[in-house]
Amino acid sequence: MSLQVTGNHEVSPCDDVLAELADRVQGRRLCVLTGAGISTDSGIPDYRDESGAWKRPQPMTHQTYMASEWSRRRYWARSLVGYRLLAGAVPGTAHRDLAELERRGHLAGIITQNVDRLHQKAGTRQVIDLHGRADLVRCMQCNLLLKRNALHEHLATLNPDWVGMEAEVAPDGDADLEEVDFSSFRLAECPRCSSGILKPDVVFFGDNVSRPRLDRAMGMLARADALLVIGSSLMVFSGYRFARHAARQAMPIFCFNRGRTRADELFTFKHDRIDVGLATLLAVMPPSD
Repeated sequence: MSLQVTGNHEVSPCDDVLAELADRVQGRRLCVLTGAGISTDSGIPDYRDESGAWKRPQPMTHQTYMASEWSRRRYWARSLVGYRLLAGAVPGTAHRDLAELERRGHLAGIITQNVDRLHQKAGTRQVIDLHGRADLVRCMQCNLLLKRNALHEHLATLNPDWVGMEAEVAPDGDADLEEVDFSSFRLAECPRCSSGILKPDVVFFGDNVSRPRLDRAMGMLARADALLVIGSSLMVFSGYRFARHAARQAMPIFCFNRGRTRADELFTFKHDRIDVGLATLLAVMPPSD
Protein backbone atom coordinates (compact mmCIF):
# COMPACT_ATOMS: atom_id res chain seq x y z
CA MET A 1 0.00 0.00 0.00
CA SER A 2 1.66 3.26 -1.15
CA LEU A 3 0.02 6.58 -0.46
CA GLN A 4 0.87 9.83 -2.25
CA VAL A 5 1.36 12.75 0.14
CA THR A 6 0.89 16.35 -0.94
CA GLY A 7 4.28 17.21 -2.41
CA ASN A 8 6.80 15.12 -4.28
CA HIS A 9 7.33 12.23 -1.88
CA GLU A 10 5.57 9.04 -0.90
CA VAL A 11 5.09 7.19 2.35
CA SER A 12 4.60 3.45 2.57
CA PRO A 13 2.52 2.86 5.69
CA CYS A 14 1.81 -0.38 7.49
CA ASP A 15 -1.06 -2.03 5.63
CA ASP A 16 -2.86 -3.48 8.65
CA VAL A 17 -2.82 -0.35 10.82
CA LEU A 18 -3.83 2.12 8.14
CA ALA A 19 -6.32 -0.22 6.54
CA GLU A 20 -8.13 -0.07 9.88
CA LEU A 21 -8.10 3.74 9.75
CA ALA A 22 -9.29 3.75 6.14
CA ASP A 23 -12.17 1.45 7.03
CA ARG A 24 -13.23 3.55 10.03
CA VAL A 25 -12.97 7.00 8.44
CA GLN A 26 -14.68 6.52 5.09
CA GLY A 27 -17.98 8.33 4.75
CA ARG A 28 -17.42 10.46 7.84
CA ARG A 29 -17.26 14.24 8.07
CA LEU A 30 -14.41 15.28 10.33
CA CYS A 31 -13.97 18.04 12.86
CA VAL A 32 -10.22 18.50 13.28
CA LEU A 33 -8.54 19.69 16.47
CA THR A 34 -4.90 20.71 16.01
CA GLY A 35 -2.09 21.54 18.41
CA ALA A 36 1.53 22.64 18.34
CA GLY A 37 2.77 19.36 16.84
CA ILE A 38 1.28 20.22 13.46
CA SER A 39 3.43 23.36 13.18
CA THR A 40 6.83 22.02 14.18
CA ASP A 41 7.64 21.26 10.53
CA SER A 42 7.14 24.98 9.91
CA GLY A 43 9.95 25.70 12.37
CA ILE A 44 7.75 26.66 15.33
CA PRO A 45 8.82 24.87 18.53
CA ASP A 46 6.27 23.01 20.63
CA TYR A 47 5.81 22.99 24.39
CA ARG A 48 5.80 19.33 25.44
CA ASP A 49 7.81 16.14 24.96
CA GLU A 50 6.48 12.72 23.96
CA SER A 51 5.44 11.96 27.53
CA GLY A 52 3.33 15.13 27.67
CA ALA A 53 5.71 16.89 30.07
CA TRP A 54 6.92 20.49 29.66
CA LYS A 55 10.11 20.85 27.61
CA ARG A 56 10.71 24.26 29.14
CA PRO A 57 9.34 26.44 31.96
CA GLN A 58 5.58 26.96 31.76
CA PRO A 59 4.64 30.06 29.73
CA MET A 60 3.66 33.31 31.39
CA THR A 61 0.17 33.33 32.86
CA HIS A 62 -2.52 35.89 32.21
CA GLN A 63 -2.50 36.91 35.86
CA THR A 64 1.26 37.53 35.90
CA TYR A 65 1.18 39.51 32.66
CA MET A 66 -1.60 41.79 33.83
CA ALA A 67 -0.23 42.34 37.35
CA SER A 68 3.45 42.94 36.65
CA GLU A 69 4.93 45.70 34.50
CA TRP A 70 8.33 43.98 34.71
CA SER A 71 6.77 40.82 33.30
CA ARG A 72 5.28 42.80 30.42
CA ARG A 73 8.66 44.37 29.69
CA ARG A 74 10.19 40.90 29.67
CA TYR A 75 7.46 39.56 27.40
CA TRP A 76 7.77 42.25 24.74
CA ALA A 77 11.58 42.34 24.81
CA ARG A 78 11.71 38.59 24.16
CA SER A 79 8.96 38.94 21.56
CA LEU A 80 11.01 41.44 19.54
CA VAL A 81 13.46 38.57 18.97
CA GLY A 82 11.19 35.52 18.83
CA TYR A 83 8.15 36.77 16.94
CA ARG A 84 10.07 37.12 13.69
CA LEU A 85 10.03 33.34 13.25
CA LEU A 86 6.32 33.04 13.99
CA ALA A 87 5.41 35.90 11.65
CA GLY A 88 7.49 34.46 8.81
CA ALA A 89 6.46 30.81 9.16
CA VAL A 90 4.82 29.12 6.17
CA PRO A 91 2.33 26.24 6.20
CA GLY A 92 3.72 22.73 6.23
CA THR A 93 2.52 19.65 4.38
CA ALA A 94 -0.01 18.81 7.10
CA HIS A 95 -1.62 22.26 6.89
CA ARG A 96 -1.90 21.92 3.12
CA ASP A 97 -3.29 18.38 3.36
CA LEU A 98 -6.06 19.56 5.68
CA ALA A 99 -6.87 22.43 3.32
CA GLU A 100 -7.19 19.87 0.53
CA LEU A 101 -9.52 17.71 2.63
CA GLU A 102 -11.69 20.78 3.22
CA ARG A 103 -11.76 21.51 -0.52
CA ARG A 104 -12.89 17.93 -1.08
CA GLY A 105 -15.80 18.48 1.31
CA HIS A 106 -14.73 16.16 4.14
CA LEU A 107 -14.23 18.65 6.98
CA ALA A 108 -16.76 20.38 9.19
CA GLY A 109 -13.84 22.65 10.04
CA ILE A 110 -10.71 22.99 12.14
CA ILE A 111 -10.47 24.01 15.78
CA THR A 112 -6.86 24.97 16.39
CA GLN A 113 -5.09 25.54 19.69
CA ASN A 114 -2.31 27.28 17.76
CA VAL A 115 -2.12 31.05 17.32
CA ASP A 116 0.06 31.02 14.18
CA ARG A 117 -2.71 31.30 11.53
CA LEU A 118 -0.97 28.66 9.36
CA HIS A 119 -4.23 26.87 8.60
CA GLN A 120 -5.61 30.06 7.08
CA LYS A 121 -2.37 30.65 5.17
CA ALA A 122 -2.71 27.14 3.74
CA GLY A 123 -6.16 28.00 2.42
CA THR A 124 -8.51 26.44 4.97
CA ARG A 125 -11.62 28.58 5.35
CA GLN A 126 -13.47 27.12 8.32
CA VAL A 127 -11.03 27.65 11.20
CA ILE A 128 -11.70 28.59 14.81
CA ASP A 129 -8.64 30.04 16.54
CA LEU A 130 -9.47 28.63 19.96
CA HIS A 131 -6.64 30.46 21.73
CA GLY A 132 -6.75 33.62 19.63
CA ARG A 133 -4.38 35.19 17.12
CA ALA A 134 -0.75 36.08 17.72
CA ASP A 135 -0.81 38.62 14.89
CA LEU A 136 -3.20 40.92 16.78
CA VAL A 137 -2.80 42.96 19.96
CA ARG A 138 -5.69 44.15 22.12
CA CYS A 139 -5.92 47.02 24.59
CA MET A 140 -7.31 45.53 27.76
CA GLN A 141 -9.02 48.80 28.69
CA CYS A 142 -10.60 50.27 25.54
CA ASN A 143 -10.62 47.00 23.48
CA LEU A 144 -8.75 48.51 20.51
CA LEU A 145 -7.27 45.89 18.18
CA LEU A 146 -3.85 46.55 16.59
CA LYS A 147 -1.76 44.71 14.03
CA ARG A 148 1.13 43.17 15.92
CA ASN A 149 3.66 43.90 13.19
CA ALA A 150 2.88 47.61 13.48
CA LEU A 151 3.30 47.47 17.25
CA HIS A 152 6.64 45.70 16.86
CA GLU A 153 7.83 48.44 14.53
CA HIS A 154 6.93 51.00 17.18
CA LEU A 155 8.63 48.96 19.92
CA ALA A 156 11.76 48.71 17.77
CA THR A 157 11.78 52.52 17.47
CA LEU A 158 11.42 52.86 21.23
CA ASN A 159 14.06 50.19 21.94
CA PRO A 160 16.67 50.22 19.14
CA ASP A 161 19.30 48.46 21.28
CA TRP A 162 17.09 45.37 21.55
CA VAL A 163 16.42 44.86 17.86
CA GLY A 164 19.65 43.10 16.94
CA MET A 165 19.69 40.65 19.83
CA GLU A 166 19.98 36.95 19.04
CA ALA A 167 18.44 34.16 21.10
CA GLU A 168 17.02 30.68 20.74
CA VAL A 169 13.43 30.89 19.56
CA ALA A 170 10.74 29.48 21.84
CA PRO A 171 7.07 28.58 21.19
CA ASP A 172 4.49 31.19 20.11
CA GLY A 173 6.87 34.02 19.31
CA ASP A 174 8.88 33.91 22.51
CA ALA A 175 12.70 33.79 22.76
CA ASP A 176 15.12 32.62 25.42
CA LEU A 177 16.75 35.81 26.68
CA GLU A 178 18.19 34.79 30.01
CA GLU A 179 20.08 36.86 32.59
CA VAL A 180 19.03 40.08 30.87
CA ASP A 181 17.92 43.24 32.66
CA PHE A 182 14.53 44.17 31.20
CA SER A 183 14.01 47.26 33.35
CA SER A 184 15.11 49.65 30.59
CA PHE A 185 12.77 48.23 27.96
CA ARG A 186 10.12 50.78 27.02
CA LEU A 187 6.52 49.61 26.61
CA ALA A 188 4.15 51.08 24.05
CA GLU A 189 1.01 52.96 25.02
CA CYS A 190 -2.41 52.30 23.56
CA PRO A 191 -2.77 54.84 20.71
CA ARG A 192 -6.42 55.43 21.60
CA CYS A 193 -6.75 55.54 25.39
CA SER A 194 -3.04 55.86 26.36
CA SER A 195 -3.57 54.02 29.64
CA GLY A 196 -4.66 50.47 28.83
CA ILE A 197 -2.37 47.43 28.90
CA LEU A 198 -1.57 46.11 25.43
CA LYS A 199 -1.69 42.31 25.28
CA PRO A 200 -1.46 39.84 22.39
CA ASP A 201 -4.98 38.79 21.43
CA VAL A 202 -4.35 35.24 22.63
CA VAL A 203 -5.51 33.17 25.58
CA PHE A 204 -2.59 33.02 28.01
CA PHE A 205 -2.26 30.17 30.46
CA GLY A 206 -4.57 30.82 33.39
CA ASP A 207 -7.09 32.61 31.17
CA ASN A 208 -10.28 31.14 29.67
CA VAL A 209 -11.56 30.73 26.14
CA SER A 210 -14.48 33.12 25.66
CA ARG A 211 -17.94 31.59 25.80
CA PRO A 212 -18.96 32.72 22.27
CA ARG A 213 -15.80 31.19 20.78
CA LEU A 214 -16.27 27.98 22.75
CA ASP A 215 -19.89 27.75 21.63
CA ARG A 216 -18.85 28.14 17.98
CA ALA A 217 -16.27 25.39 18.39
CA MET A 218 -18.77 23.04 20.00
CA GLY A 219 -21.19 23.82 17.17
CA MET A 220 -18.53 22.86 14.64
CA LEU A 221 -17.97 19.56 16.45
CA ALA A 222 -21.73 18.93 16.48
CA ARG A 223 -21.81 19.20 12.66
CA ALA A 224 -19.22 16.43 12.31
CA ASP A 225 -19.40 12.64 12.39
CA ALA A 226 -15.98 12.17 14.00
CA LEU A 227 -13.23 14.11 15.75
CA LEU A 228 -9.64 14.03 14.48
CA VAL A 229 -6.92 15.23 16.89
CA ILE A 230 -3.59 16.18 15.27
CA GLY A 231 -0.40 17.19 17.04
CA SER A 232 -1.83 17.80 20.49
CA SER A 233 -1.19 16.12 23.82
CA LEU A 234 -4.52 17.55 25.02
CA MET A 235 -2.92 18.22 28.41
CA VAL A 236 -4.62 21.62 28.51
CA PHE A 237 -8.33 21.32 29.31
CA SER A 238 -9.37 23.79 26.60
CA GLY A 239 -8.46 21.13 24.02
CA TYR A 240 -9.19 18.01 26.05
CA ARG A 241 -12.80 19.09 26.57
CA PHE A 242 -13.56 18.38 22.88
CA ALA A 243 -12.31 14.81 23.09
CA ARG A 244 -14.28 14.29 26.29
CA HIS A 245 -17.42 15.75 24.71
CA ALA A 246 -17.03 13.62 21.57
CA ALA A 247 -16.62 10.49 23.68
CA ARG A 248 -19.78 11.30 25.63
CA GLN A 249 -21.61 11.59 22.31
CA ALA A 250 -20.24 8.18 21.23
CA MET A 251 -18.43 9.93 18.38
CA PRO A 252 -15.36 8.20 16.91
CA ILE A 253 -12.11 9.98 17.82
CA PHE A 254 -9.01 9.55 15.65
CA CYS A 255 -5.59 10.85 16.65
CA PHE A 256 -2.31 11.50 14.82
CA ASN A 257 0.23 12.40 17.51
CA ARG A 258 3.61 11.21 18.67
CA GLY A 259 3.67 10.21 22.32
CA ARG A 260 1.19 10.16 25.17
CA THR A 261 -1.94 12.30 25.31
CA ARG A 262 -4.45 13.01 28.03
CA ALA A 263 -7.18 11.29 26.01
CA ASP A 264 -5.44 8.09 24.91
CA GLU A 265 -8.15 5.89 26.44
CA LEU A 266 -10.84 7.74 24.44
CA PHE A 267 -9.40 7.25 20.95
CA THR A 268 -10.96 4.95 18.39
CA PHE A 269 -7.68 4.96 16.45
CA LYS A 270 -4.25 6.47 17.04
CA HIS A 271 -1.15 6.76 14.83
CA ASP A 272 2.14 8.47 15.70
CA ARG A 273 2.83 9.86 12.21
CA ILE A 274 0.88 12.92 11.11
CA ASP A 275 2.13 12.69 7.51
CA VAL A 276 1.20 9.02 7.14
CA GLY A 277 -2.20 9.49 8.76
CA LEU A 278 -3.12 12.41 6.50
CA ALA A 279 -1.81 10.55 3.45
CA THR A 280 -4.26 7.78 4.30
CA LEU A 281 -7.15 10.23 4.54
CA LEU A 282 -6.27 11.79 1.19
CA ALA A 283 -6.13 8.35 -0.39
CA VAL A 284 -9.52 7.17 0.85
CA MET A 285 -11.47 10.45 0.87
CA PRO A 286 -11.84 11.64 -2.74
CA PRO A 287 -13.65 14.87 -3.70
CA SER A 288 -17.33 14.82 -2.78
CA ASP A 289 -19.86 14.92 -5.60
